[in-house]
Amino acid sequence: MTTHVIGDTAVLTGRSLRHILRSPDTIITTAVTPVALMLLFVYVLGGAIDVGSNEAYIDYMLPGILLITIASGIAYTAYRLFLDLQGGIFERFQSMPIARSSVLWGHVLTSVVANLMSIAVVIGVALIMGFRTGASVAAWLAVGGILILFTLALTWLAVIAGLSAKTVDGASAFSYPLIFLPFISSAFVPTDTMPAPVAWFAENQPVTSIVDSIRALFAGEPVGNDIWVALAWCVGILVVAYAIAVAVYRRRMN
Repeated sequence: MTTHVIGDTAVLTGRSLRHILRSPDTIITTAVTPVALMLLFVYVLGGAIDVGSNEAYIDYMLPGILLITIASGIAYTAYRLFLDLQGGIFERFQSMPIARSSVLWGHVLTSVVANLMSIAVVIGVALIMGFRTGASVAAWLAVGGILILFTLALTWLAVIAGLSAKTVDGASAFSYPLIFLPFISSAFVPTDTMPAPVAWFAENQPVTSIVDSIRALFAGEPVGNDIWVALAWCVGILVVAYAIAVAVYRRRMN
């Protein structure tokens, strides 16, 4: 049974990836907004922002840009899922001898691959803009692990949106608050420069701990407890979103 699920998931993931490879503008479009934000903050606003250290501003704000890249990318997952649902693809799959869970996992794994491609583009542009890191191989692997876990957590939220939306616009619009969330965190300015109520929210929402963990890993500094808080947020969101997505999927397919 496990082999059957893995095989079906691999086939459906390949199907979704082929759609993306035939339309590379998806990756480009996903990366455009984060890159534009980097250009804006580094070359227009960066000189007026004091982050309280000697590090280049591009080094400080890149972790937040990477999270925005992921939040932008998962909108396409909800969009593609909605189109498959409305186009009758799911009903066609149900009439075939394939594992039902592989339909969702195909979209989820495609989201992870597509977002990693977008992240690679953003990091490449950041390097051109002057981003530098002394991170070790282990630190890079840790950053990659955090970003993949964050992508999985948000992708399962996208699955819920894609299965529940009534319109195409509604399927992708859910990502807007997620894109905005890094702006109320330590992604672009230290939280201690914010008004007290805003600072409290910024310090106790998931993006800040994730951003601080990635920033420390890039800088080769001790991560401290931030990484455990970040992992707890990611795993918690992932578990809850997965459970809800599966329940919604079963209700829609019955």
